[in-house]
Amino acid sequence: MAETRILGQDLEVSAVGLGCMGFTHAYGLPADKDESIKAIREAVEYGYTLFDTAECYVEKNAVGILERNEDLVGEALKPYRSRIKLASKFGVTITDKGLVTDSRPETIRKAIDGSLKRLQTDHLDLYYQHRIDAETPAEEVAGVMADLIKEGKILHWGISETNEEYLRKAHAVCPVTCIQNRLSMMARWHESLFPVLEELNIGYVAFSPIANGFLTDSFKKGERFAEGDYRNRMPQYTDEGYDANTDLLSLIRSLAREHDATPAQISLAWVLNKKPYIVPIPGSRKTARIKENFDAADIVLTSDQVAAIDEKLDSITTSDVFGGSAIRK
Repeated sequence: MAETRILGQDLEVSAVGLGCMGFTHAYGLPADKDESIKAIREAVEYGYTLFDTAECYVEKNAVGILERNEDLVGEALKPYRSRIKLASKFGVTITDKGLVTDSRPETIRKAIDGSLKRLQTDHLDLYYQHRIDAETPAEEVAGVMADLIKEGKILHWGISETNEEYLRKAHAVCPVTCIQNRLSMMARWHESLFPVLEELNIGYVAFSPIANGFLTDSFKKGERFAEGDYRNRMPQYTDEGYDANTDLLSLIRSLAREHDATPAQISLAWVLNKKPYIVPIPGSRKTARIKENFDAADIVLTSDQVAAIDEKLDSITTSDVFGGSAIRK
């Protein structure tokens, strides 16, 4: 039986979840719809139970028609709804000049109804504030979440890219089940939140756990991606980035050989074994990669082994890593 983990008080999910964004957004043109639906459904059969999407994951396809990630995920998972946990997000619009945040109560109300319709369900298992909105207090957002829980539209809520101050304010009004922050061997700046999460019994859903694919060690210096692929402007994928990350990739290759695993699996195993309440949500369009990522949960690293890896990570030089699109002021 596949390993499961508990987020917050009682949200049980597979130890590895599936980030669905890449099927339609951020990695060039949307993937073939039928192939995407097939891949998502095969993920269910393989053991995934947590599927992550967002209202703002929208991209034009080859003929200029907007494709919404929630529409795709809803269609793919409708036959499996009772077997899986659906997570989506509100509060962000993506523009050419950055992200626009809006978490006003009326915006949230409109967003949840739209997401439920597109996802073909009457409730979400987990609903995230996608980014903090500086104009709307945490307490006000949490109050709306409490109302949505009472109404049965959502069962749990979380905050993506949160900080301690905002998290505490929100949690005091309506208990937060989990945060969703970036975490990988190249992005460790949220580890300082671990004591807070343990104090408040809040889970950690880790996005970009393979540094947007870089830690798969599948790409080479000088390689470029399709037009519109965000990786073309990520610092880890520049020629300078590859040069700076030589020691990091060598470390991951060595660990992969030691544990009879792939570099991607080692990168995920490091995340999984940091804390028992962390659930990474790597994304891929490829069934083979989706299965490979899921199997990372079978790799056991002791606390001493994780600490030894951390010590090495602290001592080697790495490039900057993509930290997310800027919020437009």
